[in-house]
Amino acid sequence: MQETGGEAEMSSTREDSDSSKPSENDDDIVESDVELDNADVMEPDNDPPQKMGNPAVEVTEENQDAAQVEKAKAVEALSEGRFSEAIDHLTDAVMLNPTSAILYATRGSVYLKMKKPNAAIRDASAAMEINPDSAKAYKVRGMAKAMLGQWEEAANDLHVASKLDFDEEIGSILKKVEPNVHKIREHHKKYERLRKERHLRNAEREKKRQVEALVTEREALSALKAGQVMGIHSTGELDTKLNAASRASRLAVLYFTATWCGPCRVISPLFTSLAEKYPKVAFLKADIDEARDVAGRWNISSVPTFFFIRKGKEIDQVVGADKNGLERKLQQHAAA
Repeated sequence: MQETGGEAEMSSTREDSDSSKPSENDDDIVESDVELDNADVMEPDNDPPQKMGNPAVEVTEENQDAAQVEKAKAVEALSEGRFSEAIDHLTDAVMLNPTSAILYATRGSVYLKMKKPNAAIRDASAAMEINPDSAKAYKVRGMAKAMLGQWEEAANDLHVASKLDFDEEIGSILKKVEPNVHKIREHHKKYERLRKERHLRNAEREKKRQVEALVTEREALSALKAGQVMGIHSTGELDTKLNAASRASRLAVLYFTATWCGPCRVISPLFTSLAEKYPKVAFLKADIDEARDVAGRWNISSVPTFFFIRKGKEIDQVVGADKNGLERKLQQHAAA
């Protein structure tokens, strides 16, 4: 018994499944920049963190008094514009009395004057840990956030400070901060709306795709006879059946036979029974004398020959009346 002459040409049965898929980038949303008033925004200070006391320690009255003395010295230095000296005195005061929120907040306010917003934020946050209702700490941190262009966080802190203890300086800063916050929030709302619209479009597209796939599968299945062997008499008929099997994601087995072939008569009943056993597999049968164009396309030189086909491509074959081999490979590929 001779071997088959090679793989058949199956380009006409192959489907370009990728050509109809929409690009994943079709609905990409690229956010534009928000036009903000950043005229007074500065680069962040990157100095090493300042000294911080331990607020859990017990502070003596003597240390409290000494801390007040250092604070007074800091106020005097500050009034004369000696900011670094004021910081030194306030640091000594913090180390003497690390339980005082006002000392941290005061030092933070000096860091603001020195254009060191990150240092001011550290002090303000430390003050809040000691006293969550420190208006000065919220004010200092809000002003520092504004200096860094962190507009929404700045607005949040300044509003809290205003509720705790309003002053005109807070109101003045909010007049600069809130227009930027409004622009940012409107920007977020716009793109959140666009993202929701994209999600709805994608959901609708996916729903449509699923419906179309279901319709396609039903149409394909209508062209296939489950549990039966389908006779093939021309290449056009073969293409129709293979395309239907591909659309329905079904394995197809193409059996070439001949009336004069003794081994074919032996294995044909098994092929018929396998069709009943595997109703989700398309069983096709072509007589090489009746369908010469089909046999020619597949280069058939001996019968019986069985081709296993998935998505229009040959994935395996059995040559000869090998009952065990045929059933074994059918079981293997039907389960894939």
